[in-house]
Amino acid sequence: MLWLYKVGELFVRLVFFLLTRNRVIGKENVPVYGPVLVVANHLSLADPPLVGISIGRKSRFMAKAELFRSPLLRFILVSVGAFPVNRQRLDKGTLRRAEEALKQGFPLVMFPESTRSKTTQLQPAFPGAAMIAARNGVPILPIGITGTENIKSGSWWLTRPKLTVNIGIPFHLPSTNGKLTREDLNVYTEIMMRHIASLLPMEYRGAYAPREE
Repeated sequence: MLWLYKVGELFVRLVFFLLTRNRVIGKENVPVYGPVLVVANHLSLADPPLVGISIGRKSRFMAKAELFRSPLLRFILVSVGAFPVNRQRLDKGTLRRAEEALKQGFPLVMFPESTRSKTTQLQPAFPGAAMIAARNGVPILPIGITGTENIKSGSWWLTRPKLTVNIGIPFHLPSTNGKLTREDLNVYTEIMMRHIASLLPMEYRGAYAPREE
């Protein structure tokens, strides 16, 4: 429902404006139209709505299947463009919904780590996002998020935590000229995550920090 999406977006913007010190870098890098796969690191439940308002386009989101068990929460999530995903594997139904969203020209937001990092550092990513990007030939928009790890406990809002959303330059994965192999997906996932890592402070890069020579 468009009206519910708009109301939700306005509410989220108001919450982040009043309760945080939010800064968006690189907003000019967001494609103004057409499909794009948006990938970001994951620190907090606040990340999906924060990414949504930061890129400023109506988007589709993957959310963990457990959140859809509540009928009310399911209604809200579906209304704002979310659909369920099994965090351990990308099933055919989820893949179909993701590709339909891209074919319709929407940004599709994914968090390749599949779960929130407990240390703030990037964790080894799953290959699902890379597979979707490669299969559909869409540009990838990398985003680095810092500060949302401080949105926790009941009094976090008293400190108005500083949040930064660093939006990188869109890029395409290399062409495979054929069927995707597991090796292809591993390489593509590494490329994608290093783009995200480059947008983060060194202490957040974790598994994708620069290798020592």
